[in-house]
Amino acid sequence: MDFVKIASAAKEASLKVADLSTEIKNSALNKIADELEANSDKIFDANKADLLDAQKLVETGEITKSTFNRLKLDENKMRDMIQGVRDIAKLPDPVNKTLLKRELDSGLVLEKISCPIGVLGIIFEARPDVISQISSLAIKSSNAVILKGGKEAVHTNKAIFEIINNALDKIQGFPKNVISQVFSRDDVAEMLKCDKYINLIIPRGGNKLVKFIKENTKIPVLGHADGICHIFTDESADPELAARVIIDAKTQYPSACNAVETLLIHKNFPQKEELLKKISSAGVELIFNPDSWAFEYGEKKLAVKTVDNIDEAISHINTYGSGHTDCILTRDSKNAEKFMNQVDSAGVYHNVSTRFADGFRYGFGAEVGISTNKTHARGPVGLDGLVIYKYKLRGEGQIVDDYAKGIKHFNHKDLI
Repeated sequence: MDFVKIASAAKEASLKVADLSTEIKNSALNKIADELEANSDKIFDANKADLLDAQKLVETGEITKSTFNRLKLDENKMRDMIQGVRDIAKLPDPVNKTLLKRELDSGLVLEKISCPIGVLGIIFEARPDVISQISSLAIKSSNAVILKGGKEAVHTNKAIFEIINNALDKIQGFPKNVISQVFSRDDVAEMLKCDKYINLIIPRGGNKLVKFIKENTKIPVLGHADGICHIFTDESADPELAARVIIDAKTQYPSACNAVETLLIHKNFPQKEELLKKISSAGVELIFNPDSWAFEYGEKKLAVKTVDNIDEAISHINTYGSGHTDCILTRDSKNAEKFMNQVDSAGVYHNVSTRFADGFRYGFGAEVGISTNKTHARGPVGLDGLVIYKYKLRGEGQIVDDYAKGIKHFNHKDLI
């Protein structure tokens, strides 16, 4: 189907899903979870086909090893994917929440009400579990979504998409075309031009993809390009805590965007050599003279730099970081607050692994991605990041001219 027709159908669907009850949306989500569970073998078979093809792409250098790792679905990922859908069903409905209620004058009441954004365009690489996450979040937040995955996951993406839409077809009252999927590069180009129908683009991929999208669309873009995360080990840091946190942040899932890429160590930290030995023993390659401090390795490699003080650490992070997630390890509460206030990132942590930067771990149920933007939504973007608001004004025939002439007066009384 022509992309404009797909986008137009998604726009129509977004207007219908905006008025769905919470009960119907939750029924749809639970049905999706049930169908994913019942058809997990079908998904695994599709994923195996993708992995075979992707191995060839790794050998030819078309995709990286970290991309290949993100592509693989195992029992744990499948379990988390299904549970994530069920968890979203349990979350409060973010739509039609009253954010403000104000009496402007007697019989003239203004409300600020949360509402869906409309149509989301999602462009992502690898990670096929993205489809269930974003589809579920879109349904719960009453948005329509058009998905475009990478060629490396085409079989898995198709399998999950078909299962989701088959589940939705079984829910009475659920509109068609809420979840759509496209596959070609031409579709990406068309999506980026389709500002008449699409309200927000969310890219999930590497720097090259995000940069291309931002430079080639008039549609607002929510996301992040790089995940250049830092950990600063202050002079008062607990050595055992530091080793545990840094190793987790680097090795628990090295290809994740919230894995640490640069370790900054205070020159007076007394156990620097012991700390580095422990990190190296965990299978991490330490790089002391990197070609660039603004580089995302995505594997078990960690850039290391000694700094004179906390101010140098903060300056380094604000210069070379990507505004994603950065952490200080310290016993000094004043230094912790200074770091967390002055580091200009979406997530600033004290004595914990950067890998906690995740919508599921934040209790959002799942996330559409992590945003380093400073408008609308920042950090892990869950349900609240997929709604906006509108103003509803109810009155009894009031006209502005009465207020302009002083016949009537505003009282601006908050009712909640």
